[in-house]
Order: sequence, then C-alpha cells, then structure tokens
Amino acid sequence: MTAHNSVISDLKNIVELIECDGQITLGHVAPVRNCVATATDEAQCLAMLVRRDGETLDDLLQRLDAAIADAYENDRFVDEINRPQPSPAQPRKRRR
Repeated sequence: MTAHNSVISDLKNIVELIECDGQITLGHVAPVRNCVATATDEAQCLAMLVRRDGETLDDLLQRLDAAIADAYENDRFVDEINRPQPSPAQPRKRRR
C-alpha cells in the first residue's frame, strides 16, 4: 500500500459515505474566497467546511471525515460557509 492510499483509507467516514452513494466536494468557492470541503448523502448536507489559514488539504479532509461522523452519530451538521444572519434588534421597552 502506498502512502497516498493509506491517507485515503484512514478517512473511513468519507470512504463509507462515497460507497453508500454520498459525495464530497473539494474546491474553491468564489463568494467564500477560499477552499471548501462539503459532504452530502442522498438526503442532506452533512458538513460544509472552510479551509483555515495554514490548514493543509489533508487536515481539511480529516476535519471533514470527523464532521461526517458527528453528523451521523450526534445529529450535528457543520456549516462554516453560510453565516447565520443576525436577528433584527428588538426595540427596547421603556421603563415606567
């Protein structure tokens, strides 16, 4: 087994996802202005990660692999691409 194959086989959640008709996407997204990694199965988006400053692609894929496990095991879905919109400020009630 080559070192390259070893890295891929260590990403067990990614391997299983792809074998079960899921997919991952890795690449540059213009609005984010950075590299992103996403994982989806047939029903939902499991994770959307933005590559961090200084993060290697291997590290990003390892984070994606862990995020896939977290989605399936704990129903936690990571979305680092779409920032939550702040809720409109509630007007303050005057004290009487």
